[in-house]
Amino acid sequence: MIQLGTVYRHKFSFTQEDVILFAKVSGDNNPLHLDAEFAATTAFKRPIIHGALASSVFSKIMGTEFPGFGSVYLKQVSDYKRPMFVNNEYEAVFTVTSINADKHTAEISTEIFDVQTGKKTTEGSATIMNKEEF
Repeated sequence: MIQLGTVYRHKFSFTQEDVILFAKVSGDNNPLHLDAEFAATTAFKRPIIHGALASSVFSKIMGTEFPGFGSVYLKQVSDYKRPMFVNNEYEAVFTVTSINADKHTAEISTEIFDVQTGKKTTEGSATIMNKEEF
């Protein structure tokens, strides 16, 4: 059983090919994500990763690693603080902030940090149900 206060960390990065594939699947073909020339004219100066693609790491980890298989992802709230870029290393940090044992659910803080700068790019929370872990 996972306990209150448990922390899980996962390092990752996305490639430009990941961004292109996400744009195809989601239909979000905003040139801010796909066109380096266009992105150079923005405050970011280069293409940024879709916020929803960044948050997809939360689903990956909670569904496969922490708490893992059998989890039902009930809710996600994300606040995008800073842009994320391809080929940069990031670390997602998951912290169990509350557990409802009767409903087998937990609230989990979800954050992403840029490994190089240490700055937070994304923060939020998730509600997960897992009958074996909570």
